[in-house]
Amino acid sequence: MGIDPNFDRNREQVGEENGVAVWGPVDPPEKLGIHGSHVAVDYDICVADGACLEDCPVDVFTWVETPDHPASERKVEPTREDQCIDCMLCVDICPVDAIDVDASRS
Repeated sequence: MGIDPNFDRNREQVGEENGVAVWGPVDPPEKLGIHGSHVAVDYDICVADGACLEDCPVDVFTWVETPDHPASERKVEPTREDQCIDCMLCVDICPVDAIDVDASRS
């Protein structure tokens, strides 16, 4: 099951990391929530294959360390989500559907 496309209505924003909104629940290291708003990455299902980071034409993503998370010990953070051009390549290429892009959440 992929990221909840309605997370901004179904979850509460519990804080920010590196200037990026974090949506709960969060209980590290197992539950890390969803990071981002316009470009959102579900850290709980991200497996960090890096395709989105490598293929994004405007370099929205950066690596962040997530020690001891069961899926992977690093994740892609939508650090520059304000630069997103809504091409949806990251959504299409993610092998576990951990990314959602929605212009209405800009």
